[in-house]
Amino acid sequence: MWLETASTIQYLGAAIGAGLAAIGAGIGIGTLASAALQGIARQPSAAGDIRNNMILTAALIEGVALIAEVVAILVIFLK
Repeated sequence: MWLETASTIQYLGAAIGAGLAAIGAGIGIGTLASAALQGIARQPSAAGDIRNNMILTAALIEGVALIAEVVAILVIFLK
């Protein structure tokens, strides 16, 4: 009985962690895009620099989210 409860809690924790990682990445990239578009609208001459920095930062956010999802999967499979 106790072993089944511990396993269920482990799966639930991994699922919540993966979900929060995906939601956090989505919110972060949405905020980043919003700020980048506002910056481009205010100073169109800096559009290239802002776009490059936005793409780099979005890739880093996605990388962190991917690592969090991998850790959540490892929690499930490595008991």
